[in-house]
Amino acid sequence: MSTYTQILYHIVFSTKNRTRVLLPDNRERLFRYIWGIVKKKNCHLHRINGVEDHLHILTSLHPCERLADLVRDIKAGASQWIKDNNVFQDFVGWQDGYGAFTHSKAEKDVLIDYIKNQQDHHKTVSFREELEALLKKAGIEFDERFLV
Repeated sequence: MSTYTQILYHIVFSTKNRTRVLLPDNRERLFRYIWGIVKKKNCHLHRINGVEDHLHILTSLHPCERLADLVRDIKAGASQWIKDNNVFQDFVGWQDGYGAFTHSKAEKDVLIDYIKNQQDHHKTVSFREELEALLKKAGIEFDERFLV
């Protein structure tokens, strides 16, 4: 029998120390580069967006791909690309860890809109507030010391 899956992952991670270095001018280039990484891993990117200090990725994983490996490859590849191309001057890396939340296909359009509207969303909500809300909604216990 073949393997069939249908799991959406909403992945969120920040720049190291939440530095606001992902400036708008080059963000689209970064998103396209990350899309290429996701595609090479035989995963499907539904949406990517972000603001100066963090990214949101909505993806489906290939059944042979592990979430941790995909996130590691995205972060490592994007870091190297940023440094090689001198895209974001003060970028020093990504935070350790990430948030990943599973969703059903029925939630996909709402999540795509949510990710599309990150710039407006973060006019009133900080990344920390957003991350806390995502963790609470998913029922994930967390230590506030690590949300710095």
